[in-house]
Amino acid sequence: MMVESPMGSAPVRAGESAGQPGLRKVITTAQLWSIAVGMVISGEYFGWNYGWAVAGTIGFLVATLLVTVMYLAFIFSYTELTTSIPDAGGPFTYANRAFGSTAAFIAGFATLVDFLMAPPAIAAALGAYANFLNPELPVLGVAVATYVVFITINILGIKESANFSMIVTALAVVELVVFMLLVMPAFEVKNVVAHNESFGAGGVFAALPFAIWFYLAIEGVAMVAEEVKKPNKTIPRGYLLSIGTLVVLALGTMLLTAGAGDWRLLSEIDYPLPETLAMVLGRTSPWSKIFASLGLFGLIASFHCNTIGYSRQIFALARSGYLPGFLAQVNRRFQTPHWALIAGGLVGFLALFSGTTGEIIILSALGAVIMYISSMVSLFQLRKKEPDLQRPFVAPLYPYVPAIALILSVVCLIAIIYYNIGLSLLFAALLAVSLLLFRMIGVRGAGSSVIR
Repeated sequence: MMVESPMGSAPVRAGESAGQPGLRKVITTAQLWSIAVGMVISGEYFGWNYGWAVAGTIGFLVATLLVTVMYLAFIFSYTELTTSIPDAGGPFTYANRAFGSTAAFIAGFATLVDFLMAPPAIAAALGAYANFLNPELPVLGVAVATYVVFITINILGIKESANFSMIVTALAVVELVVFMLLVMPAFEVKNVVAHNESFGAGGVFAALPFAIWFYLAIEGVAMVAEEVKKPNKTIPRGYLLSIGTLVVLALGTMLLTAGAGDWRLLSEIDYPLPETLAMVLGRTSPWSKIFASLGLFGLIASFHCNTIGYSRQIFALARSGYLPGFLAQVNRRFQTPHWALIAGGLVGFLALFSGTTGEIIILSALGAVIMYISSMVSLFQLRKKEPDLQRPFVAPLYPYVPAIALILSVVCLIAIIYYNIGLSLLFAALLAVSLLLFRMIGVRGAGSSVIR
């Protein structure tokens, strides 16, 4: 929500006063690429391999190709929304503008689940990698310490956080390239196609949430849109560079890992890549330990960048009155939403101690696909409702590309619900209770982005 400032000056966001600092516009194209790739890149390190357990390598490859097409279509369409409405609320803001407050609440809830569930899964994997290196390090202890450290880093400022994300993301990308080069000599097609006797459509659909994990959270760029320099140019460049990077890394990592040996040994562990190197090079090879050590960079990059994402979504919802107003407070010194960071961390703790990695990934994917559907429906509605809205980037081949993203998102949603009834009912119950409370209380009006 925007209001005009006195004397015809630039608009001031509701809840902020003129001359009072809000979120800083400091993020460049390179930093945005690093945040987008960083949000996702842990998906190449772990989690996706659970798809092999339900679909085998062939079924999971089909699922991954379907999801890759969905994400390419989605990003080309979503970029139109992000550049037209550069707001930290992202999908929540688009739905609010297209359909009103109830639709906005549902989109915001789904986005919160998406971004709040990803960090605990990543933190658990960080603990597993650390335990692989040193069995004396407890998995949960490392996971909890990760939350404390990176919430603190994010409180210290977005520019500092973006610079940090550039370093760890670049290291994570380089490491995946090194991994692929090391594994490539051992690659054999017969390993990829082996043990796929149960291949079928059911396995493909059951594997979809784990294929989504390859790309899940790239949409989080929308959450930092208010902090981007020259968003009209920077956001499209950042999105297109990041989705290109991730497609290459996802397909390369999956296929080379599948062809390196008996993939069944990797289908239910949180550290498939160092285990693959141990299979290929031998368990005494220093590369296995070195890779596990460096592999922490990929997990750190994603944890760090998803922390940015969930905090901005909580901040935006609170600023608009959908969550308690104190969550929209911005730290006076560092200009970061410190209470939003801390509150999201507490929710992550609960998830970390109450669910398995696979279950957390499925919940995150469920929130994500509902958010994708909401965003694509909002795109169609805004084209009708606001034809004159300034659109610095226009979805190519409209309406076909957004329709592809929408249809495939609906397919993914149906598949996730069908194969995960219990988790889907949990999600629906939480949404219903939250929506009931929202209906009873109503929007309080724009929350205050108070500087503290």
